[in-house]
Order: sequence, then structure tokens, then C-alpha cells
Amino acid sequence: MSQITIQCRLVASESSRHQLWKLMAELNTPLINELLHQVNQHPEFESWRQKGKHPTSIVKELCKPLKTDSRFIGQPGRFYASAIALVNYIYKSWFALIKRSQFQLEGKIRWLEMLNSDVELVESSGVSLDSLRTKAAEILAQFALLNTAETQSTNGKKPKKRKKPQNSDSNSLSKNLFESYFKTENNLTRCAISYLLKNGCKISEKEEDPKKFAQRRRKVEIQIERLREQLETRIPKGRDLNDTKWLATLFTATHNVPTNEAEAKSWQDSLLRQSSKVPFPVAYETNEDMTWFKNQFGRICIKLSGLSEHTFQVYCDSRQLHWFQRFLEDQQIKKNSKNQHSSSLFTLRSGRIAWQEEEGKGDPWKANHLTLYCSVDTRLWTTEGTNQVREEKAEEITKTITNTKAKGNLNEKQQAHIKRKNSTLDRINNPFPRPTKPLYKGQSHILVGVSLGLEKPATVAIVDGTTGKVLTYRSIRQLLGDNYKLLNRQRQQKHSLSHQSQVAQTLAAPNQFGESELGEYIDRLIAQEIVASAQTYKAGSIVLPKLGDMREQVQSEVQAKAEQKSDLIEVQKKYAKQYRVSFHEWSYGRLITNIQNQAKKAGIVVEEAKQSVRGSPQEKAKELVIAAYYSRKIN
Repeated sequence: MSQITIQCRLVASESSRHQLWKLMAELNTPLINELLHQVNQHPEFESWRQKGKHPTSIVKELCKPLKTDSRFIGQPGRFYASAIALVNYIYKSWFALIKRSQFQLEGKIRWLEMLNSDVELVESSGVSLDSLRTKAAEILAQFALLNTAETQSTNGKKPKKRKKPQNSDSNSLSKNLFESYFKTENNLTRCAISYLLKNGCKISEKEEDPKKFAQRRRKVEIQIERLREQLETRIPKGRDLNDTKWLATLFTATHNVPTNEAEAKSWQDSLLRQSSKVPFPVAYETNEDMTWFKNQFGRICIKLSGLSEHTFQVYCDSRQLHWFQRFLEDQQIKKNSKNQHSSSLFTLRSGRIAWQEEEGKGDPWKANHLTLYCSVDTRLWTTEGTNQVREEKAEEITKTITNTKAKGNLNEKQQAHIKRKNSTLDRINNPFPRPTKPLYKGQSHILVGVSLGLEKPATVAIVDGTTGKVLTYRSIRQLLGDNYKLLNRQRQQKHSLSHQSQVAQTLAAPNQFGESELGEYIDRLIAQEIVASAQTYKAGSIVLPKLGDMREQVQSEVQAKAEQKSDLIEVQKKYAKQYRVSFHEWSYGRLITNIQNQAKKAGIVVEEAKQSVRGSPQEKAKELVIAAYYSRKIN
């Protein structure tokens, strides 16, 4: 995708802000809360939970009677549509997370069943440990022969030598061993496979440490307990703008004695949690729901569908002003040509208005800022990019027309549909005037790998995928250059906020402290330099780590550093705790988002791969590229 999001502040009269706040806070947000509640109370909710998705039409059906409910009546049509879309989005994301957590839980439970000590495996198999190791070696040899035979049958000619990722073979072997474990009925084979899996698919000659194994097993048990807790408690609840639920919990806590520690903890968590004080945003899914114009002072303004009597002035950063000028130009061109241009080629794709929470006293519509978020397609900025989008849309419309005509005996509705599509096709072929800029053309075999870590947030390796040769490395110090000192300043600020949070927790006080925008600024600098490096070497893509693997990555890095620090377990734990504080304060998701946005602007493809747990940051970045390039060949 080549879409990015920009934002601006909307300024309007007090009456307009007041009216919009009432619509969003007193009508729209309660409607969303009610829809969220009705969905999780639906008789089919558990079956949706098992499937990992829900029928999106159900939210629309639930909303129909609520439109005439006195609590929610009087909203513009766009607000109802936005509420339906938002609830669908929330539950789509939630069901996906639950499905993933359920999958992880089932995997952890299976692994716990297999994870037995050497003593238990010897007792279960009825053979000695040496015999068990011999059987494990035989299984490894069988899989090695099978892998060689598959490789020879797949490649008719002798393949070129190319380095594969170090963890690709072990991951494949682990997967095959897991499958074989549940397929076989032979107890000895199962015990040998279990032995291999817990030792990293290798034969261990060292005697097993019972204490370390017990800790390892307990770690898996804790992970299972946490996953079960997450599956039971995480249900979307909406926003409590008036603190109604908070006051109810406070009343319950002050007039009752908790039955157990879990209930007491749930009360405390509810009282300490600071819910959002601003209403849910309202989405405008089509670009023609927003009308752009200039006022008598020459400032760009906007009117929103359903709120046409209210005018909002646009205040934005000078770096983004050209986008809003383009939105105005696109609509004026379409209007002046008497709709001979298609809005499907507007640079603006969709918008979203939201209140940004600010510290201040007084009425909320005065204290908080109103923000407009705009989704734009960067390809539609230039003539070349617009032609690319136009060709894609024209091909899609032509295919739709052809498929409809192929049905034969068309009714009036179908004929009208074809007429509309032909009209759209004519307007698409009437392009907007755009500046000319050649499209970026990178070399597909040159990839930029970005490894993320704790001590060094980002490390770059630019690699030729065909040979596995590294063209250059870029450390975090090289990426930031003279701005490297900002990284240390940002870490100091984070440590200060962490201390404030710890003091607040000790006092059982609210502990959500905001931070400056320095971290965001550093992320933008890193992202810009990574994209600039990719352009310098004409890279075809940037490979980023999968965000879900980052916790494992950082925990491994912390443990490795702790073991280097001391052999004493207590010292290792203390050292690891200090590093974990820094880990929880660094936003890898924000950094990845910035890199993705900068890459989209430049027209560079972004790929994902699993980052290796072991190795230096440079080695991890290189392995990331090789893994991504290798996966292309497989797929």
C-alpha cells in the first residue's frame, strides 16, 4: 500500500465546537458503547470467538433499532455509519488477537505436555539415556536424508550455492518434529522427539540441570496462565467519559470486602486505570464527504457531511500544507469540469475527526483540540503515479463489466450498473493535472534489512540477495549522525518518567505520565536515513522484523547481557530488570510505522521477516534480508 496519514488542527467557533462535542460525546460515543455491549452479549458470540471473526452485517442490524432510540437519535447519517464501521473494526481486531492468543495457548499446552525432564523421559521410554540419545540421532539422520531427497527432486539441476538463514533449517526441522510427534504412536519415538525439541534439535552431551529445567517448565506454565487470563478478561468495553463505571467501582470497593485477591486486584486496576476523556472519532470514509474551500482571509477551510452549517479552519505544519492545497485543487478541478473527472483519483482517500486530549480546565470543547486525520495515496501526487493508479482501477472496472455482461439476460438494475461503470471509466481516463516525477525503480535483489534491539534501536544491513554479500552496514550512530546525542537525552527522559511512575505506583496513585515528542522526532530521523540509504543503493525493498517477535528478541538480548555480567543468578536478575525498564519504554511499533510511512512516500516496498534471536545487530539485519529473500524463492 502507498497510503499515509497526515493531520491538521481544526479551528472553529465556540458554538460549532460545542455542537460537535455534544454529538460525539453525548450521542455517538454512547451509541458505540451500546453496540460493543450488544455484540458481546449476542447468543452467537462464543461461536464467533472460536472462529476468530464475526459477520460484519450483525453490527448494522443491531444499530437499526438504536437509531430511533431516544438516547442516540438526532445524529447525522455519517455518524451512524462511522459507529458501525468502528465497532466492526474493533471486534475484527479483537477477534484476530483472541484467535492468535488461543492458538498460542493451545501450542503452549501441547509443548508443556511434551516437555519432560531426562529422568521422566527415561522412565517413560523404558530405556537408558544413552539409548534415548541413539534413537534421537537416528531420527535426525532420517530427517536429514528426507531433506536431501526433497531438495534434489525439487531442483532438476545443481542449485547455485547461496547462504540460507541460519535459523531456517532449525525452524523447519522443529516443525517436522512436532508433526511427527503427534503422528506416531511409538512411545520411544515420542520420547526421543521430545528430547530433541527441548535441546534445540540437537543431541546434548551435558547432564541436565534439574533446577534449570524446573525453571524452564515453570516459565511455560506462567505463560499459559497469562494467556488464559487474557482470554477471559479482554473484552472491548468502550469509553467511560463521565466516570460512571469508575464511580460504581469506587462505591463497591468502599462498601464491600473483596472475596479474594483477584477481586481486590481487579478493583484496584479499575480505579487506577485512566480511561480516555474524549469521545470516539468519527470517520468519513469517502473523500466527497469533505468539502474544501478558502475563506475571505485565504485560509483553507473544510465543511463536513452532516455538519454543513459549521465551518472549520485548517491549521497545519508547513511541511503538510501542500497536501491540503491539493485536496482543494482536486475538488475545484472536478467542479469546474462539470464532474468530468473522477473522485476515485483524488489524492485524499478518507478522513477522520477526533478530539485530542489536552491538559486544561473548563468546558471540554474548549480545553481539548479538534484534529482531522487524512489518509492520502502518495502515488496520486505525480502524473506517473496517477497513471499507475488509473490503469489499476480501469482494469478492475473493465473486469467487472465483462463479468456482468457474461451472465446474459441482464435486468434493468444490472444494465444501470454497467452504465455507471462505463461512465466512471470515461471519467477515470480524464486525468488530473499533476507534476511529473519519475517513479522509483529499485533492484529487486538489493534489500535493506533493519534489525531492532534494546541497546541499539535500529541497525541497517544493505545486502545483495543473490550472493548474500553485504554492501554496507549502518549503525544507529551513523544513522543519526550529529543527532545521536538526542538518543541519550530521550533515554534520560524515559528513566525520569519511569521513576515518577514507580513513585506513583507505590502511593497507589494514577501513574500514566505523558512524554515529549522527542522520541517521535528521533524515529522520523532514523526512518528518513534508512530510506535515503535504500535510495542510494537502489534497493528494491526494506525488510522489517515482525513486531510480534520483538519481546522474544529483547528478552534474549537482556538475558545474554545478564549472563555476561555475572555467573550469579541474583546479579543477572537485577541487571536484566534494569534493562527491561528501557525495553518497555521504547516504542518499536512507532519506529516501524515511521519507516513504513517514509518508504511509502518514496515508493519502496516493505517486507517482513522473523528476526534471528542470536547474533550481533549487524548479523541479525543481514539474516533478516536473507530470510526474506529465501522466502521469495519458496513462495
